[in-house]
Amino acid sequence: MADRTDMGFLDHLEELRWRIIKALLGVVAGSVITFFFIDWIMDSVLFAPATHTVPPLSIINIRPYGQFLLYMEVVLIGGAVLSVPNIIYQIWKFVEPALQPGERRYVTGVVIFTSVCFLSGVVFSYFLMLPAALGFFAGFGSTIIENKIAADEYMSFILSLVLAAGLVFELPMLSFFLSKIGLLKPAFMRKYRKHAIVVILLVAGIVTPGPDITSQLLLGIPLLILYEISILICKYSQKKKIESE
Repeated sequence: MADRTDMGFLDHLEELRWRIIKALLGVVAGSVITFFFIDWIMDSVLFAPATHTVPPLSIINIRPYGQFLLYMEVVLIGGAVLSVPNIIYQIWKFVEPALQPGERRYVTGVVIFTSVCFLSGVVFSYFLMLPAALGFFAGFGSTIIENKIAADEYMSFILSLVLAAGLVFELPMLSFFLSKIGLLKPAFMRKYRKHAIVVILLVAGIVTPGPDITSQLLLGIPLLILYEISILICKYSQKKKIESE
């Protein structure tokens, strides 16, 4: 295969097209796997938290085709989540020519670490943030009003919460890349730590729906820990860069 550093603009577009196609094929494969387990995913994973609140939330469907669209949405999003390692791998392979020869050997570690960060955020949100948020909303307000939640609204709430948590858990990986290209330094992160805390609390308030302070703290505290981890990762990245130079 020819050295991609000598490729022209159109060649890079062609390379990008094939990387996107391979990423989409991974999503399709993940969607097929999700489809075979869709009933279990819907009943035992996504809608199960609603049955564990006090009082239990009542989920209703108000459209004839509502459940069909809901299932298709879960199949596609499930396929995308399962194919996260493949998507990250395709992105990495596309930017690989811009990296130093010594940095290209880290592709496996980067794919694994990025995937673990994302999936850790999803798991953390599902088992800690989601029960706290649903429990708050189920017990809030007058007992005369019965909470009957539209299925699509409930699913939108669930997916937005867990996916947003997965993305914000990528903070260490983002810090690694920014430090690699020289845009972020440990001294800068330490200097503006107090400002970062304010931003993190604002992000936690935006990502977590509603006024539930418990779920906001459940996301904000891990983000503060991830920020400190990011400083260490940034320091390590800068050290390796200086050694290589």
